[in-house]
Amino acid sequence: MAVEMRNVSGNNVEAQLIYAITLPVSCAIILINLLIILGIICNRQLHSSQNYFFLSLLVADLCTGVALPFIPWMGLNRPLSFSSCLLVHIFPNFLFLAFLFNLVLVHYERYRSIMSPLKRGQLWLHRWFVLPLLAVWMLPLLFALLPAFGWNNKAIHDRNECCPITNSTAHSNCIALSGERCCTYRSVFPNAFIYLEVYGLLAPAILSIAAMTCRVLWITREQLRHIQRLQRAVANRKCRRRMEMRYACCVAAVSLAFLTCWVPYIVYTHVGMEFLLRQGGKSNRTGHIVLSCVGIGGTAVVPLFLGLANREYTDPVKKLFCRLWHRHGQSVQMDTSLRFS
Repeated sequence: MAVEMRNVSGNNVEAQLIYAITLPVSCAIILINLLIILGIICNRQLHSSQNYFFLSLLVADLCTGVALPFIPWMGLNRPLSFSSCLLVHIFPNFLFLAFLFNLVLVHYERYRSIMSPLKRGQLWLHRWFVLPLLAVWMLPLLFALLPAFGWNNKAIHDRNECCPITNSTAHSNCIALSGERCCTYRSVFPNAFIYLEVYGLLAPAILSIAAMTCRVLWITREQLRHIQRLQRAVANRKCRRRMEMRYACCVAAVSLAFLTCWVPYIVYTHVGMEFLLRQGGKSNRTGHIVLSCVGIGGTAVVPLFLGLANREYTDPVKKLFCRLWHRHGQSVQMDTSLRFS
């Protein structure tokens, strides 16, 4: 009985920790994504293939924000049937993979547009934009469904028991009452699947995003030097300094975003590999929960930075709020005038 009470209290503390960290971040991600999506939909000038890619990324980020409170539970044990265990592990994994694929697509499209600005309208991404959109959703779905197609460890689930072993009578009674085995990540994801996802999908995606971002910054630096050479003829020092400051601010913003968003996720991925693939011994469950919440939440904030930094996406929302505020002010003035009259 004492062991059971300890397990229940431990689960309650872990649940409170997960919800305390993820719920505020999840609500902020959902709200800001909805506002940016509304701004893109309401502005007809933004209905282009480039903005469709970013809109797909916002939808994926919105779904990731919804699934964020459930992702840390994937590293914990719960009494569930095998079908429910598959669902609670496959669905959040699919949403995060779709988010990452959409993020790579947006970075690749912007990278190609900067590399070939004169041939932007002739790129196959813009002419056949439906195909990349289908690929960034269907490929993660097919990969995430591999455990449901049979690549799983159901045998581990069948012999895992969440009931504490205090004595034989209490243990048998617990199993008879629950009728469910212990749901763990090991029963859904084999080690080979985890290695393939982390080092075959996640790591190349992050490296490609970092490489394309660095290449874009390098091209921007070369263009800035060329403009500075032209401005030296007219001796416009103020303009040169202003452009240098803008470039320095851009580099600082990108570096800060990488440190705050991607570094926690990279740390969580490598530390999580040791935690998830550890065959025995005790694990720091609290540390894993904090790392997973901070790591996944940090990556989900990346599209928000990209969206809020673009005035085309934020101006429609600002105008909408200004109209609502103006109408609210007019209604308040009418009410006060009617009262005094």
